[in-house]
Amino acid sequence: MGAAPILKRFCHKRLWLSAGFLALLSLICFVLPLFLPYRYDEQNIALGAVAPSWTHFFGTDLLGRDLCARVLYGGRISLSVGAVATLTALLIGTLYGSVSGYIGGNVDTLMMRLVDILYPLPLTLFVILLMMIVGRNIMALFLAIGAIEWLTPARIVRAEVSLLRDQGFVQSSRLLGQRSWKILRLHIYPNLLDTLLVYGTLTLPNIMILESFLSFLGLGVQAPQSSWGVLISDGVQFIGIYPWMLLIPSLFFVTTLIALNFLGDGLRDYYMRQRS
Repeated sequence: MGAAPILKRFCHKRLWLSAGFLALLSLICFVLPLFLPYRYDEQNIALGAVAPSWTHFFGTDLLGRDLCARVLYGGRISLSVGAVATLTALLIGTLYGSVSGYIGGNVDTLMMRLVDILYPLPLTLFVILLMMIVGRNIMALFLAIGAIEWLTPARIVRAEVSLLRDQGFVQSSRLLGQRSWKILRLHIYPNLLDTLLVYGTLTLPNIMILESFLSFLGLGVQAPQSSWGVLISDGVQFIGIYPWMLLIPSLFFVTTLIALNFLGDGLRDYYMRQRS
């Protein structure tokens, strides 16, 4: 058997395994906490930090809070931040880039120069400043991260739309008198779905890392809520005494990032084979 069929089968299997793992993880994080005997914010200070056992599968933290409940609830927050911020970035970037690429000319030049100006700015610092202005809450975190991640999708969409607008089916629609918005909606955007899907799956882990970094600095999710970034930040302080407080949330976080990257790579390979 040749190398090409084996590689194709491997990429296909990796894609579905990653998608299945992420679907199962999402189900566990959003559904299983409903059936746990402990809440993520339920404290038992007298108990303190105890190692994993049959009573507390992942152990507890310094305040006696069940780490299993906090890890699963933290998964809700981390996955939600990643998904919502990615969708926000894709929405802004798609609208901005499609307008720039479709209109072209001086409008395109002006809009892309704005992107070029914003691109080299320290965006993490911008997120921190934005959160300090609008307040440190979960919705501000969603919007702040999404509001600074739209630059790359805007460039990608602009390049794709610049190519599509000169295609025969778009020119025919113009000659038939269709409005620009209808052409974008019916003929341009459907051809961008595969590109946006691949970019989204590759961007989502980067946003989750950014959320974890902000939480590590104390600028992300606020107590008593938790995210994987918050739990890792707490665990680092006591790694020599209570290693489970760091190892367990880190394991969830790392495996999720690996699965997301495998999913993005698998989708990219699939669409490249479809186009070739």
